[in-house]
Order: sequence, then structure tokens, then C-alpha cells
Amino acid sequence: MTLPIAILETGAPPAALQPDFGCYPDMFAELLGDGFRTETFDVRQGEAPADPSAFAGMIVTGSAAGVYEPEPWIAPLLDTLRAARGRTRLVGVCFGHQAMAQAFGGQVKKVAKGWSIGLHRYTVTQAEPWMEPRAATLSIPASHQDQVVVPPPGARVILASDFTPYAGLAWDDDAVSFQPHPEFDPAFAVALVESRRGRSYSDSQADAAVASLKQPNDRALLGGWIRKFLGG
Repeated sequence: MTLPIAILETGAPPAALQPDFGCYPDMFAELLGDGFRTETFDVRQGEAPADPSAFAGMIVTGSAAGVYEPEPWIAPLLDTLRAARGRTRLVGVCFGHQAMAQAFGGQVKKVAKGWSIGLHRYTVTQAEPWMEPRAATLSIPASHQDQVVVPPPGARVILASDFTPYAGLAWDDDAVSFQPHPEFDPAFAVALVESRRGRSYSDSQADAAVASLKQPNDRALLGGWIRKFLGG
């Protein structure tokens, strides 16, 4: 059986990188692999699933926007997430992680620590049933300035690091979110860092991030967990 998944597209990679790496829905479709059929909804254009329960799950992508910004599409997205909760399985990544936290009563800010880029290691602070095979830590690419600073009521913290204390959250048994990017192939993550070198962060920061992305990562493991979660 092929499971239908709605991908709520909230942003796009830099235009210069898209010919080589595609857009975020392409990356998530590749991460999910066989057994899933994705349908993209560009929420920036006012698109949203008419019936969330028609999908086995909804994935909210990353974005350059902040959930606290007055973009006209953000408030409707948060309403969509609140309406969908309990009707389908929800997965948020990076901006999607922050959007779910904001929608469900948490708080997101641009933190004074600055950018988190490169490969970051997170501690699994609570094991969920879909986390098979088990792991104590995960190394996943990251790219963000904003963070969840107050988790929503009822959220369980499932991933954490010193830099990002609320890096993974879970609600009940049908909503999870992650600050890092399991959908980012290391080659794309490196290209993204290089595209922002000297503008968003210094050469030394970029060099450290690029070096880290050459190390082994756990994208396949976290991708497998997400597939198990969406499969119920």
C-alpha cells in the first residue's frame, strides 16, 4: 500500500541550487522513498489540504521566514496545523518544527547564540515507539537561527543538545517535529553554507560547518524513524 503524504511547502532553497538539488518537497519525497506518495501544497500561495484526514500524514518544510514574522501566509498555516491535529499524523522540520511549536502554544525566537550550521549531534532524551532501531544520539545537518525557546504544553522533548535544548518534540502519538534537517543531503548542506559564506556567517564558521558535514551522519536512521511514524 502506498501512503499519501501532504507536504506543506513553506520555503525554497536558493534559486542557484535548485537545478542540482531540487526543492524541499523533492528532498522529502526522496527521504521517504518507496511506499509513500507525496502531494505538495504551497502554503505561501494559500494552498492547504481541504481534508487532512485524506492523508496518512502532513510534513511541514523549512523556510527562511520566522514564524513570528507578519507574512500573510503564516497565520493561516498555524490555523491549518491546529485544525489538522488529531486528524492526521504531523511532522515538522526546522521552520516546520517551529511552526508546530508556535501553533500549539509554545514560543519561538531568534536566539543570541546565532546560527547553527553544519552537522550537529543531538541526544535522544526520550525513546518513542517508532524509534527503531534505537539510538542514544543522532548526527544530523542543521541550518537555523531561530529556536523553540518555550515548548508547548503537553509536548515531550525527544531530541536535545546544548545549543538547541528543544531540538525534537512530540505530542500524543500523532505529532512530532525536529529542528535539524534529515532531508538535507550533505552535498546540498555544503552548497547552502557556501551560498551564505561571508554574508550570514564568517569564513571560519563556514569552514567548520563544511568540515563537519564530511563526517558520518544519521540521516538514514532519522528518515527511517519518520517513515515508521508516518506508517503508524
